[in-house]
Amino acid sequence: MGSSRSRKKPAGKKSSKQAESSSNRTILIAATAIIGVAILGVLLYLGLRPEPEIEGVVTFARPSQGHELNLDIPYGELPPAGGVHDPVWQNCGIYDEPLNSAHAIHSMEHGALWVTYQPDLPADQIADIVEHFRGQTFTLISPYPEQRSPIVLTTWGVQMEVDDIADSRVDRFVERYRLGPNTPERGAACTNGIGDPIG
Repeated sequence: MGSSRSRKKPAGKKSSKQAESSSNRTILIAATAIIGVAILGVLLYLGLRPEPEIEGVVTFARPSQGHELNLDIPYGELPPAGGVHDPVWQNCGIYDEPLNSAHAIHSMEHGALWVTYQPDLPADQIADIVEHFRGQTFTLISPYPEQRSPIVLTTWGVQMEVDDIADSRVDRFVERYRLGPNTPERGAACTNGIGDPIG
C-alpha cells in the first residue's frame, strides 16, 4: 500500500529553484530595460542634436513676401534671397538666359532652389552645373549678370557662393534648404507659371 503514494520533492529544493529562476528573470528584464533606455537615449540625442553648420552659408532676416505686378529688380553682385516679388512664379527648370528675379523669388517662396552662374563661365563648367541638377524638381538654373562668384545657390532667406559645382557643400545645401525650413509656402507649384525652360 505504501507504493501507491507519490513521492514529493523536498520543499526547500523547489523554493530554491523557483527563487533562482525568478532572480534570473528579474535580471534579464532589468538588463533589457537598461539597454532599451540607453538605445532610446542615443536616438533622442542624435535626433535632437542640431545639424552642423555648412561653411559659407549666409542667412537673411525674414524677407517680406509681398506681391507687386511688373516689378523690376536690378541685377546686383548676388541674386536676391527673397522679398517683394511678382505674383507669377518662374517655372522650375534649366534656362540659358537670365531670369527676371521677381519671378524667381516667387518660386523660391514655394521652396525652389535657384542656382545661378556667371554668364562667362567656360561651357564645360556650365554643362557640369546643368548635369548636376538635371531632372531635380524645385530647381531653377540660370546665368546671372554681374554675379561676383562663379556659382551661387539661393533659397528663400539663405544663400551660398561656391567656385565649383563639385564642392562638397553643394549637395548638403540642397538637401537642407531646398523645400527647407525657411520656405514660406513649401510645396506650392513650381510649374504653370512663367517661362519655358530648356530642360
